[in-house]
Amino acid sequence: MTQRIQTMNGIPKAFKALLALGQEVEASGRAAGVDQILLELIKIRASQINACAFCLDMHTRDAIKHGEDTRRLLLLDAWRETDLFTEEERVALEMTEVLTRLSDTQDLPDELYERAMKVFNEAQYQAVVWLIVTINAWNRVNVPARPKLPKHNA
Repeated sequence: MTQRIQTMNGIPKAFKALLALGQEVEASGRAAGVDQILLELIKIRASQINACAFCLDMHTRDAIKHGEDTRRLLLLDAWRETDLFTEEERVALEMTEVLTRLSDTQDLPDELYERAMKVFNEAQYQAVVWLIVTINAWNRVNVPARPKLPKHNA
């Protein structure tokens, strides 16, 4: 593969701002009562869609550290075909897919918004939307750079 310019740290102030944004969004989500595993599932699902290996590596490891079941991670791409995910997770995953593919979907459908309002309060809904936006930004910084995966002990 062609070696690429590493864009993640290329503009340090932008990197720090995106990092701070992500930290603020996650903290707001946790403060609103969104489970950390759900936050990780959102990041993983968007990163699957965007084919961001760096983010997939990071967030699957983070999810496991927070107690996520490996089976659910292996089946995340086919979440609709299983009964392994809660209604809250299913709504968040569908929102992630719709907002990550916004050029195809054009909008968050009213029906999905109404389901989201049944499982999330306003602060949780906002945190989910902002997290989807943030992970998509990270994916778009990382994918064109093709960063090498960090070395991990198996």
